[in-house]
Amino acid sequence: MSQICEQTRSPRVSLYDEVTDRIVAELERGSVPWVKPWKNSGAGLGLPRSASTRKFYSGINVLILWDAVIKKGYASQEWLTFRQALSLGGHVKKGERGTTICYADSFIPKTERERAREQGEDPNAVPFLKRFTVFNVEQCEGLPPHIVAAPKPVPTSELVSEAEHLIAASGATIREGGGAAFYQRGEDFIRLPPRASFLTPADFYCTALHELGHWTAHPSRLNRDLAHRFGTSAYAREELIAELTSAFLCAHLNIVPQVRHADYLANWLQVLKDDSRAIFHAASQASKASDFLLALAYPKTGDTP
Repeated sequence: MSQICEQTRSPRVSLYDEVTDRIVAELERGSVPWVKPWKNSGAGLGLPRSASTRKFYSGINVLILWDAVIKKGYASQEWLTFRQALSLGGHVKKGERGTTICYADSFIPKTERERAREQGEDPNAVPFLKRFTVFNVEQCEGLPPHIVAAPKPVPTSELVSEAEHLIAASGATIREGGGAAFYQRGEDFIRLPPRASFLTPADFYCTALHELGHWTAHPSRLNRDLAHRFGTSAYAREELIAELTSAFLCAHLNIVPQVRHADYLANWLQVLKDDSRAIFHAASQASKASDFLLALAYPKTGDTP
């Protein structure tokens, strides 16, 4: 039995291949999927979330829904399933096509439970991806006014304040100076160039959040392996995690995401072409890293800006 299965009876392209091929095509055109032209699209910046449960989507679903928001010009980052729209008193407009996202989980087959019991071992779970369809609230009608309300712009002063709070709340040792930005895993500190050397505050925050992404990998935190040589596939994968962490956090803070390491595009392309699950893993790890940092910034209530 394959270790990964998709909950579908009809033959169709693997969801891993489908999503990865789409991202590879974007990268080959020179467009980074998590750094879209937000300002020119009319789309509202932020992380996509369920208009019904108010929970933010995570992992690969963030990239899938951002892509849909940008391409279709939605101003809202709020999404609903067909049934959720009905439960709120509304419905999906006739002729609208939804966006396919996925839910990752695992199960233990009955035969595996029996084998493990007979041999006195722990059973092995089989991970799977389940597809389901969601609709942007702009594809629906009859919803309560508070569900479809246009997002309010956040004052620049508030953006800076929230970004500074998140960075400070991490407790990371940050040293400014020099001309390079990096995380020094041996001594566990972040080096950033002087703020004055960045063209805009957004440049500084995107860079700082990228390095904080690496910082979460420390053994005392999320414990990702950082012992990779420059130019290796593993190194490129970690850079991809940090890039996505920065993008996800920027979206939380209403700061337009930027590419921290555009020179790694070729390496990322190779990683994604070699492994259709790489972007799923990177996005999952980035969500864990951003959630870790947000929990430090908002430990009591979990509220985020």
